Amino acid sequence: MDKKNIHQNEQANNPMHGVKLITILELLVKHYGWEKLAMKININCFKKDPSIKSSLKFLRKTQWARDKVEQLYLNLEKRNN
Repeated sequence: MDKKNIHQNEQANNPMHGVKLITILELLVKHYGWEKLAMKININCFKKDPSIKSSLKFLRKTQWARDKVEQLYLNLEKRNN
């Protein structure tokens, strides 16, 4: 098996593959709203003057926060399916 096939197999098992951070964030904001989202994930970009742009900037450079956002998204997707 070549490297390309190995990489494709790994991505097939990755539920986040192909899902953009902006899409995740917009879905979570639509579902929960900023206030409830801030209660679920306690980060300032969700609490103080929240916006998609500022949240994306923070989440792209802060892996632990991005992990929490992605996990909340996966939990929501699991409940909806």
